[in-house]
Amino acid sequence: MEAPRTYRKGDSLQSLVRDEPPNPVVERLTELRKTVDNLPSDAYTRTILERALSDLLDVEQRMPSTFWLRPHVLGEIERLDDSQLGLYLFHRYRYDVFPVTKELDDFPPCVQIEPTSICNLRCVFCFQTDPLLTKPKEGHQGQMPLDRFKQIVDQIEGHVQFVTLASRGEPLLAKNIESMLSYLKGKFLGLKINTNATFLSDDKARAILDAYPNTVVFSADAADAATYAQLRVNGNFEKVMANIQRFMEIRDTEFPESKVITRVSGVAFDSDRQDHDEIQGFWRDFVDQVAFVDYNPWENAYEQETNNIQEACSDLWRRTFIWWDGRSNPCDVDYRSFLSPGNIDETSIAELWRGPGYSHLRHQHLSLQRQGLTPCRGCVSV
Repeated sequence: MEAPRTYRKGDSLQSLVRDEPPNPVVERLTELRKTVDNLPSDAYTRTILERALSDLLDVEQRMPSTFWLRPHVLGEIERLDDSQLGLYLFHRYRYDVFPVTKELDDFPPCVQIEPTSICNLRCVFCFQTDPLLTKPKEGHQGQMPLDRFKQIVDQIEGHVQFVTLASRGEPLLAKNIESMLSYLKGKFLGLKINTNATFLSDDKARAILDAYPNTVVFSADAADAATYAQLRVNGNFEKVMANIQRFMEIRDTEFPESKVITRVSGVAFDSDRQDHDEIQGFWRDFVDQVAFVDYNPWENAYEQETNNIQEACSDLWRRTFIWWDGRSNPCDVDYRSFLSPGNIDETSIAELWRGPGYSHLRHQHLSLQRQGLTPCRGCVSV
């Protein structure tokens, strides 16, 4: 059997266009290295940070590195104060390198929180087109209560810095989204919010900006209404465009000190309908960055034939998803939660991350037995 093309989650950002300001990052990293021993952190944090700095600065002494600063990472570093740089690099290294070296510590490098699994769109490349996800009787549609959201944040604050509000649904459809954003304020260096921007009202824009996120990602895959409508079914291109414009106006006039990075991100799905240069040129007039991510061919991995991919999925060492109902899940290709290791209402996030459910999944992948797991057996993500 011919091996299918794999989808590499660690390299899914296919292209990114941004302004290129002067970047004194090497000088900043060199200065940081001089002070590592004096940082107010424990020995483990300092050890990981020293590894990160060695990978970045000791070019002649290292093997081909698993850690380098991608363009979007440089953009994030530019917004940080020097006092935040060490903490950021510690967590960035865990996010980028641990999935390669298969290392674990007490918490996942990233936690993706699902405020709601409900979405207003039926994008042609998304699992929201599967009725086994969207039919209410299947039990996958719902809204996260505010108390559960606060429970998640309280558990990971001080241990995790990369937090994303997004998963199977549209976050801005969550009834408590403004209260959720308020509760996040100032707690995470790497807070990211993904939205299709359909419901991006002035009040929600202000709530997002007041939470001081690192990055706000607007999902759009076209530069014209016709193509947009074909790809993002039920969407309104003009409304989305106007909402993003208004968000930028509010940022620039009401939050002039904001360092949030705004990005339009599209899925590279159909080269016949998507001219990347045209799309990037169009949206560059609206936001700070424009990016395309590789299309992850999720198409119902549950029913796909078993493939012969043997490489372990990196997300088992990179992140955990917390669904609206408290279930922890290792990835969103498993959007129907066949692989859930447990629920945070019963077991803490840290205990789940190092617990028997995740350990079994990692063992199966490392021992070349991912074909014994559904949907891993038909999935091409590594």
